Amino acid sequence: MDTLLLLPLDDAVVFPGMTVTLPVDAPDADRVLLVPRKDGAFADVGTVAEVAERVRLPGGGQALSLTGLHRGVAGAARTDPEGNLRVEVDARPDETPPPTRTRDLERDYRAIVGELLDLRGDDGRIAAFVRSITEPGALADTAGYSPDLTHEQKVELLETVDVVERLELAVRLQRDRLTEMQVRKQIRDDVRSGAENQQREYFLRKQMDSIRKELGDDEGSVVDEYRAKIDEAGMPDEVREQAERELGRLERTGEQSGESSMIRTYLDWLIAVPWSERSDERLDPVHAREVLDADHAGLEDVKDRITEYIAVRKLRRERGIEEDRRSGAILTLIGPPGTGKTSIGESIARATGREFVRMSLGGVRDEAEVRGHRRTYIGALPGRLVRALRDAGTMNPVIMLDEVDKVGADWRGDPSAALLEVLDPAQNHSFRDHYLDVELDLSEVVFIATANVPETIPGPLLDRMEVVRFDGYTVEEKVAIARGYLWPRQRDRNGLREDEVAVADEVLRTVVSEYTREAGVRNLERELGTVLRKTATKLASAQVEAPVEVGLDVVRDALGRQRFWQEAAERTAVPGVATGLAYTPVGGDVLFVEATSMRGKEGFVLTGQLGEVMKESARIALSYVRGHAEALGLNDEEAFDEREFHVHVPAGAIPKDGPSAGVTMTTALASLLTGRPVRHTVGMTGEVTLQGRVLPIGGLKQKVLAAHAAGLTDVILPERNRADLDEVPEEVREVMNFHPVMTIEEVIELALEPASVHPTAIAA
Repeated sequence: MDTLLLLPLDDAVVFPGMTVTLPVDAPDADRVLLVPRKDGAFADVGTVAEVAERVRLPGGGQALSLTGLHRGVAGAARTDPEGNLRVEVDARPDETPPPTRTRDLERDYRAIVGELLDLRGDDGRIAAFVRSITEPGALADTAGYSPDLTHEQKVELLETVDVVERLELAVRLQRDRLTEMQVRKQIRDDVRSGAENQQREYFLRKQMDSIRKELGDDEGSVVDEYRAKIDEAGMPDEVREQAERELGRLERTGEQSGESSMIRTYLDWLIAVPWSERSDERLDPVHAREVLDADHAGLEDVKDRITEYIAVRKLRRERGIEEDRRSGAILTLIGPPGTGKTSIGESIARATGREFVRMSLGGVRDEAEVRGHRRTYIGALPGRLVRALRDAGTMNPVIMLDEVDKVGADWRGDPSAALLEVLDPAQNHSFRDHYLDVELDLSEVVFIATANVPETIPGPLLDRMEVVRFDGYTVEEKVAIARGYLWPRQRDRNGLREDEVAVADEVLRTVVSEYTREAGVRNLERELGTVLRKTATKLASAQVEAPVEVGLDVVRDALGRQRFWQEAAERTAVPGVATGLAYTPVGGDVLFVEATSMRGKEGFVLTGQLGEVMKESARIALSYVRGHAEALGLNDEEAFDEREFHVHVPAGAIPKDGPSAGVTMTTALASLLTGRPVRHTVGMTGEVTLQGRVLPIGGLKQKVLAAHAAGLTDVILPERNRADLDEVPEEVREVMNFHPVMTIEEVIELALEPASVHPTAIAA
């Protein structure tokens, strides 16, 4: 084993048989080991080279003329006293394998190299050089001369010591090069052929134009006009081919054909799609948040989600990460009416610098409204999505799918099924409209769907949506919205100036609490508009002088008597009445459950237009109270014998259903039978079982907001809903007390007033 001077090669690979000159100022040595670098380190195998000549360079430096001899495996390394790196080298000259193992490989290699040289246009010298090599190892090393191989491929070839394996590798590498060059040649031939065809077509069309001019036919100008529009539209290749096919049909059929108008309408729609237009998206999360905050109060969840979407796109663009066509944003805003779901879509578009288009889906029952009609129908048109892109003028707008929960279905199809592909990020990059019958890339569109309730949205469609819930506003949030948004907007709409009319927050709070009871602010804006119209009328008729301070007297005069009261204290003053919390499509609400009993046949009467689930809750409540009479202190046997019970939920014209009133009904019956009134500050919700377990319910945040608006300070809720309290606004949590419970015994203990005397059953 020899010890040789190691010369590293950064961007070159020297094979045995090669002669190279390297600018190296090296000590005297007859032989050196040339080792290329690989992935920042030295390769395992180098080339033992003989120093043929030392050359002095013009600048005073030195160079070595080296000839590669054979391969060598680098071993242990050390540094000599002069600071040069020397390594132990295990010489690996090529061994000649039996011809039977290499004959076919040599033949393949020579044939491939011959084809490569033919494609390159070799003058014969390289082919003669390859033919002159008889050793299989040296023949494989000739692949290292190729300028098309990468540095890593050449290092791999050098490190392949076994001759047969090296020859196999050389054949594979050269075959890859041959395939690549053949593809390049095919592309060049196709481009040349296409250019020749275009030139030929150009001359033919010019001749056709001349003939048409002689005939006085202006049809050619129509075709040329469409051809120019197609050229300017920037269509994808597949769409352009479809357009040119239809244009060819128009040209062949002529203007007199009955089909020409259908073709022209189709081409008009195909050109109307903004294939190459994109809005310059503003990817600034800070600016976006400022715009959203300026337009809407509250709604933190949806603002956070939009800001996150913009921040992610900004990072991907800044870091050069390729756009993922399957990562579109499809948000579904679900919440009561008047909470700002539709209007926030415009704010999102303004925050991102995109165009905004709104599609109302309420009452849509025809699938063709979404996907378009087949062209075979008379009067066929594209679907609403194509029309939305045309109206937006870009391929990356914000499209608002309004009222998606009110889509219907009949014999014409199910539009919600057509939306499955639109609202699926894994599919909407290749959406196909029935009319256009070409693929539309909707992956750049930001879809914002809105709905009041999720129950009427089909399951598969809801599964594709990223749901953001709008749960309504607190009283203070409504006052802030009225002050910052609704009052200025209604003032301007009614022709008033800022210095002509003013209102205090306390007056706005009165309008919120006494004249509206809703999750959103739509009715609140309506009431403020009424007040301002009355004020504008008085100013215009000179009944008052500016500035006008809108006080309670002005509000009472404009809106009339108070419409809503906080009546929990009055209603629950007698035993048998409990305050429940309900969830409706328009937000939370307070529900009173009344119970009474009378002499008569044993029976149970339920009134208030209750659904089947609510009727079952009432029967469970009575069964529980009867089964636990002793625990409730009901020792009088006549409490249930020969008595009829009546449970009523007022507002009987409004249908009511759901299991979450079970706790309230049980408490009302317990209050009736024990004679202990329910605390007037307590509202409750929860489903109850026959064993007295309290089960979780939904819509807790809306119910708590309703309790807060109704003046309640204590809320009894299921223990398993404790985590949902995190969604309740902090200002509400600070002023209310929450009592998570596991059993109905805890509910009764918390809800009923203490017994002043020993409880007895109420006599009829």
